[in-house]
Amino acid sequence: MTVQPIRLFGDPVLRTPAVEVTDFDAELRKLVKDLWDTMSDAGGAGLAAPQLGVGLRVFTYHCDGFAGHLVNPTFEVVGDEVQDGPEGCLSIPGLSWDCRRHRNVVARGWNMHGEPIEVEGTDLLARCIQHETDHLDGVLFLDRLDEGTRKEAMRAIRRQSWFDGGMPTIKQSPHPLFGGA
Repeated sequence: MTVQPIRLFGDPVLRTPAVEVTDFDAELRKLVKDLWDTMSDAGGAGLAAPQLGVGLRVFTYHCDGFAGHLVNPTFEVVGDEVQDGPEGCLSIPGLSWDCRRHRNVVARGWNMHGEPIEVEGTDLLARCIQHETDHLDGVLFLDRLDEGTRKEAMRAIRRQSWFDGGMPTIKQSPHPLFGGA
């Protein structure tokens, strides 16, 4: 097992857009294994490479009975349905807030061997795909919260023993937002 430390809110790597993977090699396979082992050890539904301090477009997921990874993912929204529900993040441990997301998405990318894959996500899996893809764009789910909820979230974060006192950065996601920044 290769569990790595998870970067916490305030670490600049979480706000830096990741670059596309170009080499589907042993190093990428090791990264996917590290992501998987760390996500599993932390009890998370997903984990993106920037959360381990690696600026590559890769994430793992394990939720709603589905598990896997995506390299260089994109997603498209299917339908108009949205969902509001609790969302947390391993980089913001122990806290969650209701966040609006699309209910159905189709993600496309590659596996660690460079083979194309497609994942259809509904409900929790759709939320996870959107959340992890946002991480790859330097966007945190806090950015998607309405202003009042985001202020409440920041107050709660500032009270956490792990918080280093840095000021938040709010980023605009390239993906559709619902009431966010």
